[in-house]
Amino acid sequence: MSELTVSREKVSFLIEKAHEFDVKDLPTDEESGSNPTDDAEVDVLQDDGCDAVAAELASFIRALNEDEQIDLVALMWLGRGDGTIDEWEDLRSQAAERRNEYRNPRWETVRYLLGEPLLGDFLAEGLDKFGISWGDEAPTP
Repeated sequence: MSELTVSREKVSFLIEKAHEFDVKDLPTDEESGSNPTDDAEVDVLQDDGCDAVAAELASFIRALNEDEQIDLVALMWLGRGDGTIDEWEDLRSQAAERRNEYRNPRWETVRYLLGEPLLGDFLAEGLDKFGISWGDEAPTP
C-alpha cells in the first residue's frame, strides 16, 4: 500500500486554510458611486498583497521538507484526477521531477500549489483516495 510522507494533520491544516483562502472577501471601494459592470470589474482584479491566509499557507508549505512538498503536489494531482491511487508512485515521481526543474523549489512549489483554485478540495479528495479522513478533528500542525 502506498504511504504519505506528509502527515494527515499537516494536510488537514492546509485544507482548512485553503478553504479559508478560497472564500475570502475581495476588497471593494465602498465610496464608489458606480457599479462593478461600469467599472470593468476592477475591484475583482485588484490584489493588495496583504492576504494573511495566503501568507500563512505560503509560510507553512515553505517550511515543509522536500518529501512533504512532493507529496502535496502528488496528492493534489491525485485528488484532481490526474492519476489513481495505484499510480501514486508515478505521480510522486512526476512531482519530484517537476520540483527538480524549479530554480527555487521551495518558493515555486508554494506558488504552484497556491495557484490551484480548488487546492483544499483536491487535497481532501486525495486523502480520501488513501482512505484518510481529514475532518475528524480540528487540525493543528
